[in-house]
Amino acid sequence: MFCVSEQGSLTIVRRSSTKKSQNHTDTVAGYSSSFADDETLDAVDLDTDNLPAVDTPDACDKAAVRLRCLLRQLQRGEISAELLQKNLHYAARVLEAVFIDETKRLADDDDELSEVQPDAVPPEVREWLASTFTRQLATTRRKSDEKPKFRSVAHAIRAGIFVDRIYRRVSNTALMQFPSDVVRVLKTLDEWSFDVFALNDAASSQPVKYLGYDLLNRYGMIHKFKVPPVTLETFLSRVEEGYCRHKNPYHNNLHAADVAQTVHYMLCQTGLMNWLTDLEIFATLVAAIIHDYEHTGTTNNFHVMSGTETALLYNDRAVLENHHISASFRVMKDDECNILQNLSREEFREFRTLVIDMVLATDMSFHFQQLKNMKNLLTLAEPSVDKSKALSLVLHCCDISHPAKRWDLHHRWTMLLLEEFFRQGDKERELGLPFSPLCDRKNTLVAESQIG
Repeated sequence: MFCVSEQGSLTIVRRSSTKKSQNHTDTVAGYSSSFADDETLDAVDLDTDNLPAVDTPDACDKAAVRLRCLLRQLQRGEISAELLQKNLHYAARVLEAVFIDETKRLADDDDELSEVQPDAVPPEVREWLASTFTRQLATTRRKSDEKPKFRSVAHAIRAGIFVDRIYRRVSNTALMQFPSDVVRVLKTLDEWSFDVFALNDAASSQPVKYLGYDLLNRYGMIHKFKVPPVTLETFLSRVEEGYCRHKNPYHNNLHAADVAQTVHYMLCQTGLMNWLTDLEIFATLVAAIIHDYEHTGTTNNFHVMSGTETALLYNDRAVLENHHISASFRVMKDDECNILQNLSREEFREFRTLVIDMVLATDMSFHFQQLKNMKNLLTLAEPSVDKSKALSLVLHCCDISHPAKRWDLHHRWTMLLLEEFFRQGDKERELGLPFSPLCDRKNTLVAESQIG
């Protein structure tokens, strides 16, 4: 399902396939069933244009049903910010009409959750608000992350007011601010031939920072894995700096942003994301963002032939790819950049394994073997595709996808890549090494090099 956020951009929403998420959904469904069955809640129209006046008896019932529907959809991540705010505003107005004396007192309270008096909302509501909207740990830990069950409709409506207040505070201050020109370009993020060069201009040469943040937010990864927004921003800025370190014409931050956007297109437009768990999507997006981190602008073969320290460190095997992974995880070990700080030990191991598999598979020397393996799988009567291998192939294809995009984009990428090849050729000439293919700027015929 897709929702449109306040800024008009597409928000990705999906049902998690993990057992934990299923348990959460069951809890919310259990709460709702005492008032309305699941089908009834799913059929609720959350449009706010034709609602009864807030001071009528029907309004309280409408608000109660809508809050139960909102809680259900919030649990699934299937609600846009605009609809959430409109419905919470309506519920707040209903509560003001029914409990006028109480809401006058609440209106004077500070929006901060820490200032809410213990008896203002039930304990289970307070814990849910803390864990969902503030990045703070609940005062009392629940077993297996169980979501609270509200004791009454009044409690749910009262919770709605605090959700509305805290949501406004979080959305206005916690998340990174996007320049208007960046927002305009990102509205085309779901297109195959997304213009990352236009994003680079709008983002003051920081495409990874804004595109990476937007993607992780759209897929709900920031909320799902409790990634502190400031930490994510710092991590993406550090990654961007690493991509720019060697001033490469091609393997730079624009390429990283372009590949990450293409991976998003494949996840979203093909329905691939519905086959994956939240953690697998998180790993896939991060792998795309860091897959060429600190690229030197030279090939693996150059490192091997010239005997660089990197080649010695990784024993001539997938030299650059090993470095991209190792250096990226070193960045994430820094507390200021640790976007994985709230993953469990098991989640971290799975995440790291997936990222390693995917980035190593971008080594072009594995290209034909990957194609052969996938073709062989598809010839089987009942093919069983390993997720890691499938995602590795997806990232690899996205990494070399620009020939399939709009001509002007492909041509620009091609000329940048050739210039990078030529710079390597210049280094090879200085070192007395033979020219690698397409690296001799004086003798390479550009047109004939394009065999596609």
